[in-house]
Amino acid sequence: MTAQQFADIAAQEMYRTPGTDLDLVEALTQGRAVLGEGRYETLVCAGQVDEMPVLTFTAPWSTDEVEWVPPSAAYVRFLASGLLSAGAWDAEAVASYVAACPGAAGHWSEQSIADLLGESG
Repeated sequence: MTAQQFADIAAQEMYRTPGTDLDLVEALTQGRAVLGEGRYETLVCAGQVDEMPVLTFTAPWSTDEVEWVPPSAAYVRFLASGLLSAGAWDAEAVASYVAACPGAAGHWSEQSIADLLGESG
């Protein structure tokens, strides 16, 4: 993805008009740049892959400032299936991990997640 493509996607998520370049200098040199107070208005450089920067955008607030909302079955199935397809864990380990994650903990049991994985074939 080019810098312009990243800027366009980020602009759309920030409810801004696409087509304007983002100043990526602070994110690339400092690891983080806050462009506003809204969700997805903080740019983060997570490192490099093959000498190319890995950039993403997120909210400026920390996770302890957010009320956790239990994820939907479709979302849990999507995440768990992705972890399972990576091949590092079996279904039991994936279900255990996902059930302990914030948002899922106390709402999704290991068994209910295993059942979702069974449904996805």
